[in-house]
Amino acid sequence: MSGKHQAEATTATVKFPHRSRRGILLGLTAPQLIVASLTGLLLLAMVITRGVVGALELIPLWAVIALLVFVRHRGRALADWVPIVTRYVLRRMRGQLLWLTRPSRRPSREGLLHLPGTAASLRVVTAPDRRYGAVHDPHAGTLTAVVKVASRAYALLDPGTQQANVGGWGRALAALARTGQIARIQVIERTVPDSGDALRRYWEEHGRPHAPVAGALYGDLVQSAGPAAAPHEAYVAVSLDSKAARRLINQAGGGLTGAFSVLGQLTSTFDQAARTAGLTPTGWLSAREIAAVVRTAYDPKSLAALDRWSAAGRPEAEPAAAGPVVVVEKSDHIATDTAVHKTYWVENWPRTETSAGFLHQLLFTGGVRRTLSLSYEPKGLDAALRDVQRKKASVMADAAERARRGQVDSEADSIEYQDIKSRERQLIAGHADVALTGLLTVSADSEDELCSACAVVETAAVGAQLDLRPLTWQQAEAFTAAAMPLALAA
Repeated sequence: MSGKHQAEATTATVKFPHRSRRGILLGLTAPQLIVASLTGLLLLAMVITRGVVGALELIPLWAVIALLVFVRHRGRALADWVPIVTRYVLRRMRGQLLWLTRPSRRPSREGLLHLPGTAASLRVVTAPDRRYGAVHDPHAGTLTAVVKVASRAYALLDPGTQQANVGGWGRALAALARTGQIARIQVIERTVPDSGDALRRYWEEHGRPHAPVAGALYGDLVQSAGPAAAPHEAYVAVSLDSKAARRLINQAGGGLTGAFSVLGQLTSTFDQAARTAGLTPTGWLSAREIAAVVRTAYDPKSLAALDRWSAAGRPEAEPAAAGPVVVVEKSDHIATDTAVHKTYWVENWPRTETSAGFLHQLLFTGGVRRTLSLSYEPKGLDAALRDVQRKKASVMADAAERARRGQVDSEADSIEYQDIKSRERQLIAGHADVALTGLLTVSADSEDELCSACAVVETAAVGAQLDLRPLTWQQAEAFTAAAMPLALAA
């Protein structure tokens, strides 16, 4: 076999299962079932009290209900949109679409991030050994540590190294998922505007400005290219589930002290596993560094000031100043301090076998500021097997019903059934089961620039075989889950 064929044979490839559109019963989702059930009860009551004639008088109502149940918009039934739209309208009536920070003379909780919406209770705390910080969510019962990672350019690696890195990342996820103590693992890759301060600082410390010819040329290049740079940053957030790890936490002393002890073991496990995937952890973030990451998500232009004030070369911010000054929520985007943002949900991943670097085209689209968030939520073995059995029974029941009616087989159902069986075999073989959620936030300085950037991103997503779905009427919550490494539920 030639070298070319050997390289092709060892190239890492991936294939995602078909995303099921099945509902709870007869293909109907929970809102559809609720509407259909209430309609049935109402129809029965009308027939009993007013007879068939009275029921026929309400034909316009039955037509509207049929539209809610059976008509789809952007891949969802209208009944599924009702809770989302209702919540948005209620928040608008209450004036909750505009969020403004209000200076208060009352003492606030130490480390509180002052974020809007459902993230209002999040605060950053520091480990007892002062090595790193974490985000504590008292409502969800999680403690989340964040690490900044770096790696060599994946596209420039040889196929064998690519294959090894992909396998190593899979083993790293599996190692954490099997512990049963992880609530969520989030990977964020984002581009940020750069003032050039970090580049100039590096040149001042390590450069040779007095070198003949080259020194002057490099100095001019650093001065001119710095502000135009758009560096990439990658973070991994590991979230400890305090309920699942309660026994270990109690053995370690209980409370946040015990939780940090268990979280420290998970971070050490990740450090070792990440290196086998070609990643280089550059240090777990302190409480002030986590606050800086949150701050720059809401206010990208603040990165220049944070870089300038940082003595260690890593931006830091006071936790109390991490949140936004203003958030204005619209139906299809939000506006924060110095930027506007639009968040998409990755509805479908590539369904044909493709290269493991299929996201390269999307991640390196020039002239666009964006944040890609991948959230992995481990599932227990028993729960995953029950889910597999439920889905198998649903597919088989639908096939039997079509056969009874004399309808033709559905190829989509056949493919879905094969995917379910493949998942079951992997579970039986001992593989960990995780639910993957992808969110993509596009940011710009104005609404016109945002529209142009979104058009570029949507085109790049088509080339990457991704189906993006804008999260209409859900932009505020989606931005909080997608743009910051807080490992929140998406």
